[in-house]
Amino acid sequence: MLLVSDLPDIVWHHVGGGQAPGWLFWAKVGLLAVLAGAALATRAMRPLLPFASVILVFYIALGVTGLVRGTAWLQSAFNYEGVSFTRGYLALYVLDAIVALAVIAALWAWKRRRSDFFLAKGDVGAPIAPVRWLAIRPGESWRTFGWIFALVAGLVVMIPTALGMRPSAETLLRALPLLPAVLLFAAVNAFTEEVYFRASFLATLPDAVGRAHALLMTVVYFGLAHYLGGSPPGIIGVAMTGFLAYLLSKAMLETRGLLWAWFIHFVPDVVIFASYAVSFVQR
Repeated sequence: MLLVSDLPDIVWHHVGGGQAPGWLFWAKVGLLAVLAGAALATRAMRPLLPFASVILVFYIALGVTGLVRGTAWLQSAFNYEGVSFTRGYLALYVLDAIVALAVIAALWAWKRRRSDFFLAKGDVGAPIAPVRWLAIRPGESWRTFGWIFALVAGLVVMIPTALGMRPSAETLLRALPLLPAVLLFAAVNAFTEEVYFRASFLATLPDAVGRAHALLMTVVYFGLAHYLGGSPPGIIGVAMTGFLAYLLSKAMLETRGLLWAWFIHFVPDVVIFASYAVSFVQR
């Protein structure tokens, strides 16, 4: 999974000094196809087949939508610099939703029940497993800590963002009409990423490698995915998003649903998209 994560792109960025070439992504697709073929052909690897096939569908969907995103028509029709804020991000998140739907279809083919791949509200008051270093004691529930985690995640993103941008009151007022679009894109982004970064791993891996290792894999994978394009990028971005992935994975596994994971993800995303709206107005 490290080989098909963003790790090769990160290495290329530092060694080659530029963006990774297009063939690298399709090499990852080929490697996943080999993994899926080996899992299909080998009894010892058979438990990995659901995971390998779902992630392969995820990457193929990413590749196809990436090709669409690069077309001249889409680049001209939805150019971020030349159109409204809403239209500039609309195509991007429609394509992301298509990727998420492809992953949901693949999970459905294996699991057949929505609750088995976390496409359900889940038990919002489920007990939360104690974690001493997070001050979570026995007997606590997600009904309390879900709100706490969402608030903290939002503040962790909002404070450095506000200090870095220092928008004026006039700028904030001019950006206020973009709030519905900010909420929409934050909601869609949180949902799509929880489907293909979290549910895809946690619905298919625990039976093969164990729950703890499945959680670790999604933490590392999600963190690396934010090294180059995260907010902030680099090691700090990896650490922040990796920790967030740990909380989101814990929420999904312990509540057996998507609601708390989506909401905790949604709150900081609102801050991030609000900063995009402010930057748009400033430009």
